[in-house]
Amino acid sequence: MITTDILIIGAGPTGLFAVFEAGLLKLKCHIVDGLPQPGGQLTELYPKKPIFDIPGYPSVLAGDLVDNLMEQIKQFQPGFTLNEKAETIQKLEDGTFIVTTNKGTEHHAKAIAIAGGLGSFEPRKPLIEDIEFYEDKGVEYFVKDPELFRDKKIVIAGGGDSALDWSIFLADVASHVTLIHRRNEFRGALDSVEKVQELKKAGKIQLITPAEVTGIHGAEKVEALDVEIDGAHQRIETDYFIPLFGLTPKLGAIANWGLEIEKNAIKVNNALDYQTNVEGIYAIGDINTYPGKLKLILCGFHEATLMCQSVYNKLNPGKKYVLKYTTVSGVDGFDGTRKEAEKQVVKAIE
Repeated sequence: MITTDILIIGAGPTGLFAVFEAGLLKLKCHIVDGLPQPGGQLTELYPKKPIFDIPGYPSVLAGDLVDNLMEQIKQFQPGFTLNEKAETIQKLEDGTFIVTTNKGTEHHAKAIAIAGGLGSFEPRKPLIEDIEFYEDKGVEYFVKDPELFRDKKIVIAGGGDSALDWSIFLADVASHVTLIHRRNEFRGALDSVEKVQELKKAGKIQLITPAEVTGIHGAEKVEALDVEIDGAHQRIETDYFIPLFGLTPKLGAIANWGLEIEKNAIKVNNALDYQTNVEGIYAIGDINTYPGKLKLILCGFHEATLMCQSVYNKLNPGKKYVLKYTTVSGVDGFDGTRKEAEKQVVKAIE
């Protein structure tokens, strides 16, 4: 049983920043996310695309923003349950919660903050007959452990950042990398497209465009793929097929938790603290809705801050919290570190 003050469901930017705000209040956080790494959409869909509306950053790459948030919260030592989805919830008599994932991991929390972005993400699967049979038998929708593909033949399908980035990375891991896209043009970052072009010229990546994978062969695991190229058909031997066509957001099991839902989003009290209709459960970031809602990262940061203040007040009734700017109070990490502004020099002028 994992115990924590706040269980945060969703490791996107809003969920990560909530760890920092909770840490300032000496509240411990644990994060659950269905993806194999933190960052949510920023990491999985567009890590190399710039974001222009983060205060203080004229431009910041999505992946860099996630890295910075992870560095910012490191001092507060959050726990992570990754590659698992929050499945069931039980509210105990004392007002605390037990949340169990689809893999049976149990979490005991005093409060819950749902920061699931647009919901849990399901991979967009290509319409290929019997593809479900080959899942975890050579068909992988995520690259969870690159070493799985060490010295193996792999085929990646897709035309976005994920397909390009993993083709580049795995070119030095796999024995042979084939990248297939149904168009000649790619939608990824320009430097990634140029890098793939260089690796193609060097013979480290085989590029097949415009083309589409139409079939999978193998008695017990993936052994070969049928590929349609300009109306012609070709069979390619491979150990792994990695279709990277993006993710589809779904509210998932959270929809069955007795929360008030409106248009696939969770209704919250935005006049106070972004709490749902169930006391002790909050929803912050893109997953919530209220009059005037804007689905912006900076709005999620604001909501996370007020949510943490509300949890602190509920867990410390009668104890007044005096808000101080971090420039004045400094930041004390759970790991014993302290960050503070340099003290002013006091000296008389003679």
